[in-house]
Amino acid sequence: MSTEEKVKYPSVKNLKDTLSMQMGVETGYNPIAEDRSRLLQYLPTSQEELPKRSMGDSFVAGLIPLSTDKRLQDKYVTFLGRVRVGRLLEDMDMFAVMVAFKHIVNPKQPENEPFAYTIVTALLDRIDFTEFVPKPKEDIKISGHVSWVGKSSLEVVVWLEQEMDGTWHRITRALFVLAARNSTNSAAAIVNAIEPANERETKILSGGESRKQQRINIVRKHVSKVMPDQAEQKLIYDLYLRTTKVKSISSIRNRRLPPRCVWMHESSLSNIVFSHPEDRNIHNTVFGGFIMRQAEELSWALGFMYSKYRPVLRSISDINFQQPIAVGSLIQLHAYVVFTQMNFMQLMIFAETFDPTTGNSDQTNTFHFTYEVPELVNECVPLTYHQAMMYLDGRRHFQEVMREATMKK
Repeated sequence: MSTEEKVKYPSVKNLKDTLSMQMGVETGYNPIAEDRSRLLQYLPTSQEELPKRSMGDSFVAGLIPLSTDKRLQDKYVTFLGRVRVGRLLEDMDMFAVMVAFKHIVNPKQPENEPFAYTIVTALLDRIDFTEFVPKPKEDIKISGHVSWVGKSSLEVVVWLEQEMDGTWHRITRALFVLAARNSTNSAAAIVNAIEPANERETKILSGGESRKQQRINIVRKHVSKVMPDQAEQKLIYDLYLRTTKVKSISSIRNRRLPPRCVWMHESSLSNIVFSHPEDRNIHNTVFGGFIMRQAEELSWALGFMYSKYRPVLRSISDINFQQPIAVGSLIQLHAYVVFTQMNFMQLMIFAETFDPTTGNSDQTNTFHFTYEVPELVNECVPLTYHQAMMYLDGRRHFQEVMREATMKK
């Protein structure tokens, strides 16, 4: 990349510093959050009060300057000499918020006051990785724009690219759904509508509407809400028969594991992470990208242990951020291999905050990772009905990932 191009794109750190300044965030940790209630008066009461925005208006691009920052290289490189995916997830999550802030233009906002909005990540719809393997000593370009908006929600598409031999190569594309909240994070806040500037933006906006409906349908049909269909029930029953070899009614309590199979409860891994002030976002809660990185690295370790090969991450789908996590929380992460097919593994990770004084846990996030290895892997088999539902949920996610991959070919 030429010097002129590097000057053209600010570093991600500079973009983050600019955002912190707009939000009125001061350097240094204060456990008592600043009172932002005075900013409520500047928020609109209807979308008509806000000017419409095109997708180009929210476009932002920046650099992760790995070629010149040696300390940054140490943070991003793996022991295999590759780029840590978890670090990239952190950057993309933070960058999506920057894009959302650029989209919002509020005529009521005084120049001498911090931004009256709070932006939080609601979910990560999908991240698909290409075959390109990024290098830890070359700059990575990150860019994105708002691709759809509701009344108080925004979909942001983010790309990562790296230059090699004069050509930019796509590393990944991610879709984030962000929620706009008021200055005290106590209620939804209205955002600018999109007015497409051309046919391409019109098509992207239409796709955003379709993705919104698809997300709604997935939630409605989730195994926790709707009974599995007949084909899925038969699948679970066939798995059950394979593990019982029933000869009489009295023998059904004896479960046997078929060859080249592993019980789901034996294909799990857990850890506990203690969150510190350095892991906080601009809203003084634990940064969502930090949780994503911890989940990705735990899932990779489990995939390595399960398959005996270093797994390659192919897709991340349907990451839900159910509630914010306070700085200083004990965060429990539980990873499971929930479905396997050929040389692919589908992993599910649950994040919980744990209170050691009461022993209570509250689930805050769910993650779905699809990994590939060079050889066939053992089949993962559920033992209980609860595990069977995790198996079906993982299978659905895997099939959707494969369907999307096929459509792109």
